[in-house]
Amino acid sequence: MIDYIKGKISELTPTRIVLENAGIGYAMEISLQTYSAMENKGEGTIYIQKQVNPRDGSDVDYGFATQDERSLFQLITGVSGMGAASARMVLSSMSSEEFQKAILAEDINRIKSVKGIGLKTAQRLILELKDKITKGEGDSAPTELFRTVDNQAVEEATQALVMLGFNKPAVAKAIQKILEKKPDSKVEEIIKAALQML
Repeated sequence: MIDYIKGKISELTPTRIVLENAGIGYAMEISLQTYSAMENKGEGTIYIQKQVNPRDGSDVDYGFATQDERSLFQLITGVSGMGAASARMVLSSMSSEEFQKAILAEDINRIKSVKGIGLKTAQRLILELKDKITKGEGDSAPTELFRTVDNQAVEEATQALVMLGFNKPAVAKAIQKILEKKPDSKVEEIIKAALQML
């Protein structure tokens, strides 16, 4: 599975980007948020999420300028009734930070302002995502929860623990407790301490 691609931007539109790396052009669907981040740049790094098109079963690669945006995309598509197209619409209508604030504030009208999102869907998004965003599921969480901590260490430890089979909300909670006691913990220390707690 490809996690990210770094290369020259050979094509960029508000909905699509093509990155050239080693003579190969990788085409990805993007949000307006990613388009704005990549505009006027000659090259860049795009984080990838592969989705299956429910209509014909084909694979579609979605690209994101940040891991934070990709994490939110994953959370949104995990909500019942929210497909990749709807998630991209949400992330094109507001920034990652604005979306998280709208969920935490239970701002139904702000979420409903996104094209294709009705009252019931907005309520479902709040119901299913508020707890996850508060607890810190996804890559966006460490930034909010551990401002004084080495984010790279948090991300590496989180990924390692998830790969070992632990679920992300439990991992995030354990890491938060560890860093409250020892904010300067290294990756290995975080993983060892978390394994004793999980």
